[in-house]
Amino acid sequence: MNVYMLKDVEKVGMAGQIVKVADGYAANFLFPRKLAVEATESNMEQLKARVVKETINAQVLSSKIAMLAERLKSVVLTIKSRVHDDGKLYGAVSADDIVDLLKAQDVVVNRKQIEFDKTIKTVGEHKVTIRLSAKLKPQVTVKVVAQKESK
Repeated sequence: MNVYMLKDVEKVGMAGQIVKVADGYAANFLFPRKLAVEATESNMEQLKARVVKETINAQVLSSKIAMLAERLKSVVLTIKSRVHDDGKLYGAVSADDIVDLLKAQDVVVNRKQIEFDKTIKTVGEHKVTIRLSAKLKPQVTVKVVAQKESK
């Protein structure tokens, strides 16, 4: 029986290949585990349509991520924080702080996507990297200003 491999199976075939296997092996092992489907014309047409749809979705997603990366390059986030006399912050700017500031600008990211070159513990401008994908890592400017204390 000819089957279209959906996933890699050692000593049988790789995903995307059409391979010939025993009927029992296909019926009892490959099909129940969704590792392969029978290579009929209708299945092949459905798979081709799915591949085209997934390709289009991937292209749309990558273009949206690219637009977001361009938008983030010009973003300046301002954080007000309490400061010691020597200009150091009482705490440090956290990834959660960055996520909250980005959320206020309608940009939703996960705190795990925030990458600091070094811990932000001083007043001034700092660069923070947002990892959108493996290739797109725009940097946003984080401006830390001293919070005026009212007595």
